[in-house]
Amino acid sequence: MEAERWQRVRLLFQQALEREPSRRAEFLAEACEADEALRSEVSSLLAAHEKAASFLATAVPEESRQPAIPLSPGTRLGPYEIRGLIGAGGMGEVYRAFDSKLGRDVAIKTLPGAFARDGDHLARFRREARALASLNHPSVAAIHGLEESGGVHFLVLELVAGETLAERLEGGPLQVREAMSIAHQIAEGLEAAHERGVVHRDLKPANVKITPQGKVKVLDFGLAKVSPSPARDLDSQVSTAAAEITREGTILGTAAYMSPEQARGKPVDKRTDIWSFGCLTYEMLTGRRAFAGETVTDAIAAILTAEPDWGRLPEATPPGLRNLLRRCLEKDAQQRLRDIGDARLELAEALSPRAESAGAAARRTRRQVLAATGALAIGLALLLALWHPGRLPRQPPPARELTQRQITGNTTDDPVFIAAVSPDGRYLAYTDFGGLHLRLIETAETRVLPVPDQFCFR
Repeated sequence: MEAERWQRVRLLFQQALEREPSRRAEFLAEACEADEALRSEVSSLLAAHEKAASFLATAVPEESRQPAIPLSPGTRLGPYEIRGLIGAGGMGEVYRAFDSKLGRDVAIKTLPGAFARDGDHLARFRREARALASLNHPSVAAIHGLEESGGVHFLVLELVAGETLAERLEGGPLQVREAMSIAHQIAEGLEAAHERGVVHRDLKPANVKITPQGKVKVLDFGLAKVSPSPARDLDSQVSTAAAEITREGTILGTAAYMSPEQARGKPVDKRTDIWSFGCLTYEMLTGRRAFAGETVTDAIAAILTAEPDWGRLPEATPPGLRNLLRRCLEKDAQQRLRDIGDARLELAEALSPRAESAGAAARRTRRQVLAATGALAIGLALLLALWHPGRLPRQPPPARELTQRQITGNTTDDPVFIAAVSPDGRYLAYTDFGGLHLRLIETAETRVLPVPDQFCFR
């Protein structure tokens, strides 16, 4: 979307929010006049905003939004002894714990009170925990169980050492090859989940961990969606991301990675993970979010109406990866990449030694052709500069009397041919990798002249 139109959409959206909900449609009809597309864009933003607010009002009661009292080190939940707090978010706290039965460290994620007290939510979590327990892939952090002790409902998860992708990105964008390697492993994990009918719905840098050995683990599948169905209620469709939104003006978190259909509160399927995957990969390459904004409203507006700044991608980004990102970030889910397995294959090909060798060879050949062409051109100029001035012929020699020698390279279909006629019109000088060639036009006699060492191409 053009910057001027985007500013217009944003202004109308803010003005509409200042009015009573019942008067917004009338305001837009008057403000947009005959521009139906403009009215539709602003209406989509308003609908997404209202659905997010509705979700909070119905699915997350006020008492559950209050910060819970953290579990102190030494607290026991059945066989698990809490060792310390790892982190906290809108969906509960995560602790490091020790499993005394199996003698291993695990991660314990407690569930917010509202979900723990809701029978429907608990039933769904138990059902989904069983499905997620069947996932067995090296790029997915395992879930060991959903348990309860002393009134606390919690997930038992694999404890993964290392830093999150969010922490890694604090240092700026990653090298292209490193970004592709991480993206490839994320795609492998998502593919394994999608084959089991599991949609993550909350893929973001904080939910990806990189071990000290460089292995990638996708975290927090514990609240994913299993076997997506359009009949699910709004709370099943907006997912964990919406639970982190509290009010307009809150600094955005997960909202930056929502797909357009997710931001609108519509039913989602595995293509919503493909969108988030595109956002992650873009951010790894550029060090910036694909859809930036200071507030939830700004983020949703950018997701629904704006395009990523494709010019920020590094010059070294392979063309295939550029195309893959565009397909992942199609706003229309029908036009988006259909299967994350296709992304995995594309990245595997780009990371293969054959592709790396071919790319290096192509870059080397380009440099060589340019260097050779430049050196020979300089040599040709010096040769012509030694000739005494004379009159140019009225008509150039017929082309059939000349034998063109061409400079070619593996990276182009168009040959490079550098030639010049001497000022007196008697000689044709041209270049190739063999040196400088001087031909007497009248007799076609040709002599190869040595190129000075400083202009030679090796």
